[in-house]
Amino acid sequence: MLPKKLEQKLEQRHSKNALRRLGTPSGLIDFSSNDYLGLSTSARLFETAHAVLKHYDIMHNGATGSRLLSGNHKLYDLVESQLAEIHKSAAALIFNSGYDANMGFFSCVPQRGDLILYDEYSHASIRDGIAMSHAKAYKFKHNHLETLEALLLRYRATAFAKDLSIYVVTESVFSMGGDSPDLKALSKLCNTYKAHLIIDEAHAVGVFGNSGEGLLQQLHLESTVFARIITFGKALGCHGAAILGSAALKTFLVNFCRSLIYTTALPPHSLATIHAAYRTLNTSTNRTLLAQNIKHFKAEVHRNHLETKFITSNSAIQCCVIPGNNNVKQIAQHLQHSGFNVKPILSPTVPKGKERLRFCLHSYNSKADITKVLNALSTFAAYE
Repeated sequence: MLPKKLEQKLEQRHSKNALRRLGTPSGLIDFSSNDYLGLSTSARLFETAHAVLKHYDIMHNGATGSRLLSGNHKLYDLVESQLAEIHKSAAALIFNSGYDANMGFFSCVPQRGDLILYDEYSHASIRDGIAMSHAKAYKFKHNHLETLEALLLRYRATAFAKDLSIYVVTESVFSMGGDSPDLKALSKLCNTYKAHLIIDEAHAVGVFGNSGEGLLQQLHLESTVFARIITFGKALGCHGAAILGSAALKTFLVNFCRSLIYTTALPPHSLATIHAAYRTLNTSTNRTLLAQNIKHFKAEVHRNHLETKFITSNSAIQCCVIPGNNNVKQIAQHLQHSGFNVKPILSPTVPKGKERLRFCLHSYNSKADITKVLNALSTFAAYE
């Protein structure tokens, strides 16, 4: 039996039609996974990763310990150097997941009394890390730089007088909306107020940039940020994450970041797969196919007169706002019964009244299927 308070919390979720359940692979046409380039099932990537392990004569299944004990095998140096070079960063530090990277960074880098200003729609891992920090934190309206500047104006004198740091946190592509802030204006604003800018690029790496380096590099802003968080479980089709920044930041994290220090390191195969995935990005045509599908999806949204329902996005994430958990779940079920794996995003994951269908686009989606799923949506949404 669960304690009564826990039972009550589950009952509340159930009454709001927001109870989460673990699913199984559906066999439906994929409009829900983060596998934007189809690399998670790439035989070429699998074989290249295996060749990397053979080349370095590595036949270990596990890392055997944390990176500070026995787990810092030789592929770490290889891949971190590769990441630093590709992403034009002084240093890179690999973590087991994006959640570990954000939890570790925000719980240890901002110090007691420092200020963290974060977008209200920041990922749960960012907010959880901030909650573990001793810094003071204030959220600003989503992608609203005027609100952010008002906070910077309010606190900069205090921060300067007490020798405190201000950290500004956002994402280059938001996971629950696919939208982006004005990164150029944001960078300029942080420079003006001497704030340290931190950008989570989880959903931008592999999608934006000349070779999938991310949106910051596409805009030539990589040198303006204090830290970037990149992940490998989305477009790169594997697992893990990294924090990009200065060599001094890397040294600090190695010494104080608990999610790095106190966890078993990634196994060699994971590092070999990351290494191979970046090599694949340089020669893959999948990014071109993905860009074409994003363009086609947006054109079909326009043709079906659905623009007012969709959040503006140029990314692989396209979201149709359908208020109410019951409403959005019902339309998602209609689409699933029509053969399309489209998932509803419910409150409290997103604010009440902002529930949505989240369409994740991929290089392997056909234009015909994109047209069909939006035709179906326009029919069902008419009764919403």
